[in-house]
Amino acid sequence: MAAIKPKDTKPEMLVRKALHAAGLRYRLHQKDLPGKPDIVLRSRKVVVFVHGCFWHHHGCANSVWPRVRREFWRAKIGANMTRDRETARRLRNLGLRVFVVWECQATNVLLLASLSAKLRSLRSH
Repeated sequence: MAAIKPKDTKPEMLVRKALHAAGLRYRLHQKDLPGKPDIVLRSRKVVVFVHGCFWHHHGCANSVWPRVRREFWRAKIGANMTRDRETARRLRNLGLRVFVVWECQATNVLLLASLSAKLRSLRSH
């Protein structure tokens, strides 16, 4: 598990590539924002998180509960989910829109194009 990277993952890179191709410019992993969002579009007041299905328990086929140390994993992933909700609430209170792209969705070209179009349509300052 130590080999799992917290940033610059393949799903994140796919989302970033799609947003960049759509002409959207962004900042990465802003430390001054709650939860250090993966992608921040300040001019549009938007943050995007690219969540791993297992680590944040999406509920898809990629988020199967481990068979070993079940209590540990349920507590750990449950804490991740609680922290995600709290982080999203804090970001919304700052006036930011929060989008989540799941790992299993990051390879869906149509979904990424739809996200890019949605973000492009949001007004700048």
